[in-house]
Amino acid sequence: MSQDSQADSQMDLANLYREDTYTDRKLGVIRCMTPVTGEGMVDASRPVQYLGQAEIMTNMGPVPINFEIEAGSLAEAVQGFADAAQKGIERTMQQMQEMRRQQASQLVVAPGMAGLKEGPRGGGKIQIP
Repeated sequence: MSQDSQADSQMDLANLYREDTYTDRKLGVIRCMTPVTGEGMVDASRPVQYLGQAEIMTNMGPVPINFEIEAGSLAEAVQGFADAAQKGIERTMQQMQEMRRQQASQLVVAPGMAGLKEGPRGGGKIQIP
């Protein structure tokens, strides 16, 4: 392993968090990320972060959704879960649409076939690389 790779794989002692997980076993999970010092004590100089996790069903199967919840307490995070989840779902759907658009733009038309609308069997002449 090179020196740069070793440096990149080191944990950041100044950016440690303790993770607590909360769920209602119905809608999703809230991960409470409490900042801690290198000794494991709560670091009050940094804010607690609340991260939500949910899952949506698509025609490709379940898709996990991760999102940040703006909150000052666990109770506020629970109250804000639905709105943050909706925004996370919308963001994920936009990303999926962008991925589909990029995939579709990778279609290649066979040389000499660009002017043909239909082949002899009624199908197009589009070939996927």
